Amino acid sequence: MSNRNYAIVGTGALGGFYGARLQQAGLEVNFLLRSDYDQVRKHGLIVESPEGDFTLPHVRAYHNTHKMPKCDVVIVALKTTQNHFLPQILPPLLKDNGTVLVLQNGLNVEPEVAKIVGAERVVGGLCFLCSYKVGPGHICHLDYGTITLGEYAQDYKAIGITDRLHQIAKDFKRAHIPIKMSEDLLLSRWKKLVWNIPYNGLSVVLDARTDELMANPDTLILVKEMMREVIAGAKSCDRIIPDDFIPQMLEYTQKMKPYRTSMKIDYDESRPLEVEAIFGNPIRVAQQAGIKLPQIEVVYRMLKFVDVQRQEAEKTRRLLGLS
Repeated sequence: MSNRNYAIVGTGALGGFYGARLQQAGLEVNFLLRSDYDQVRKHGLIVESPEGDFTLPHVRAYHNTHKMPKCDVVIVALKTTQNHFLPQILPPLLKDNGTVLVLQNGLNVEPEVAKIVGAERVVGGLCFLCSYKVGPGHICHLDYGTITLGEYAQDYKAIGITDRLHQIAKDFKRAHIPIKMSEDLLLSRWKKLVWNIPYNGLSVVLDARTDELMANPDTLILVKEMMREVIAGAKSCDRIIPDDFIPQMLEYTQKMKPYRTSMKIDYDESRPLEVEAIFGNPIRVAQQAGIKLPQIEVVYRMLKFVDVQRQEAEKTRRLLGLS
């Protein structure tokens, strides 16, 4: 049994699911919560899954990082829109030889964490997971769950697969979480964007689930065109994604259960959208190399508009006492 202990920063649909699986497998997991704290402290976590429903009636729930034990692995599962909290959250949680595992969407998220804890302590993770929160402390897992792990180094230098990756992977595999390991984290991040950019963006601006985007011939053309632009963006960073990757992603999505993307759920719940991490950062990286991504930039501008409009509407509702 591993003696590594874990902290989950962001106990939502993703962090809550993976953290619950790790605890179910016998590992010590410490959960940092905000609005769900009272519910989870009293009643634990509930996970519905096609792989088997389970309840953890007792979990290590905290709402203050200074009251939590220092951990070997701190998993960052917050939305990137909340990364401004990380300088206060991470230092008290991390052991002297500890690791931060960044399970976030988008590009250039690891450098933000590296500025706080040092590049040598950062590992990146790409999650291919369909899940959502039913309510406080209640998570519904719909499909998939694989995590791709990769070491981060300054400027995303590829440094191969380390003993540290193998150790973390061993814990996740014990929890029946499928793991892949990447020798090149930057390449893996661009590959994840091949899916994330078209489906997250179009799901919001077109008010559609993944199955609806796949079923319509016009939106399917848009998906493919945006995927090709992501591949061009990757090439601008000297990362080559093979031609057969697009049909692979289309096949995965075709087989997926009807799904509201994470960005669509955030939009529907009036939460800030991860526009900059998923869209803005890749656009800027490509532009620095002289490459334009016109279709992606159009959707980026639309998302920035609807994000501001939705946030302003929510502020008005709160001022009027309607939410």
